[in-house]
Amino acid sequence: MSDSFKDQLKALQKQQNDGDQSLNVFWFRRDLRLEDNKGLFYALQDGLPVLPLFIFDTDILDDLKDKQDKRVQFIHQSLQNIQAQLREQDSSLMILHGQPLAVWAAMVKNLNINKVYTNHDYEPYATQRDQSLAQLLNDNGIEFVSHKDQVVFEKNEVLTKNDQPYMVFTPYKNRWMDQVNARAIAAYSSEKKLDRLMKLSPLPIPSLQELGFQESSFAYPAKSLLENIIKQYHKNRDFPGMEGTTRLGIHLRFGTISPRSAVRFALQKNETWLSELIWREFYMMILWHFPHVVDTEFKEKYRNIKWRYDQNEFERWCIGQTGYPMVDAGMRQLNESGYMHNRVRMITAGFLTKHLLIDWRWGERYFAEKLLDYELASNNGNWQWAAGSGCDAAPYFRIFNPQTQQQKFDPDLKYIMKWVPEYQTDEYPRPMIEHRYARERALNHYKSALD
Repeated sequence: MSDSFKDQLKALQKQQNDGDQSLNVFWFRRDLRLEDNKGLFYALQDGLPVLPLFIFDTDILDDLKDKQDKRVQFIHQSLQNIQAQLREQDSSLMILHGQPLAVWAAMVKNLNINKVYTNHDYEPYATQRDQSLAQLLNDNGIEFVSHKDQVVFEKNEVLTKNDQPYMVFTPYKNRWMDQVNARAIAAYSSEKKLDRLMKLSPLPIPSLQELGFQESSFAYPAKSLLENIIKQYHKNRDFPGMEGTTRLGIHLRFGTISPRSAVRFALQKNETWLSELIWREFYMMILWHFPHVVDTEFKEKYRNIKWRYDQNEFERWCIGQTGYPMVDAGMRQLNESGYMHNRVRMITAGFLTKHLLIDWRWGERYFAEKLLDYELASNNGNWQWAAGSGCDAAPYFRIFNPQTQQQKFDPDLKYIMKWVPEYQTDEYPRPMIEHRYARERALNHYKSALD
């Protein structure tokens, strides 16, 4: 236990009158907001003072190679915003850095905790962590209370008539739409109950440097529900040279915006954007029911594909030097900004898996390292879609022609010239593989594996 942690526990113990007064804890994870936060709402309803907690998880942070990771900085900034709001209530976040179960063991030992509240997380690591925590708390007579907050519908809430998970998106979406109602997307007014938080002097927020990371001057997308963009989303979303998408992915990923508020807005403004929100829930449902998809093809037949593992070709794809400007623009956009336009994600993923026949897991891991809005369920689902191996995936014979995609979705070269300024000069490389040859090779390769 660090000296800072010990000092914070001592300060809390003093405010608890040497342990006579019990408290509840609300643990922030992927829900970094005070408004419309379901778990926080119920914690504040419970009658005891609520200690707000966030843990910088070393099990996750220690695996991050880039010590200027923009996602860590985004979390850090979001916590500072929450702290500023809590100071208006004479309360404070407790922000700790360590392995979660070790942190909780120390918390349980030193504080008189009645209940721990949080919101569900559906990724395999998170579910195992929460099961271990629930056992630790139960052994100490503390209740662990978790609520649904990341999605409108979860786990077994949208099933077929035979009570089976859907494998195809469209019937899932239809069922989802049949079930959605005012109650399912109602807001939880946690922001109106903040006076029930534990009264605390300001507790320190560790700096990024103390966490082992470095600051950057990166400007994050606004979390506003941009009405003009959403109203025209169905018309403009496929053109990467336009400001036609919301860029809200990072806010949904870390919960700085309520998914319920996004769905409420989409139901009123644009069905196409709503479909994208439902795709997110579809892939979370798939990950929950079929956690093996993290490392394995969803479709069993596709496990027979003999992928190529050409490190040089993969590196050219990573840095945007394939000779296909739409692919290269996307990869350079990703590397510089942590974002890639949705249409271009399909093109780049399809190029890696079908033109180069490189294992989708290589691409999935690269996107996981770089994307600001990285979510395991969606990233995995989209990569398996591109490779043809996922549920409701593109058929193996659907192979995007990057040149045709360029002509269709960036005819004026606005996007390409922004990210590949040397295009149409002698400095730009020739295509690393000819499209017609790559297409025939992919068709034969897939066919031989699947027959």
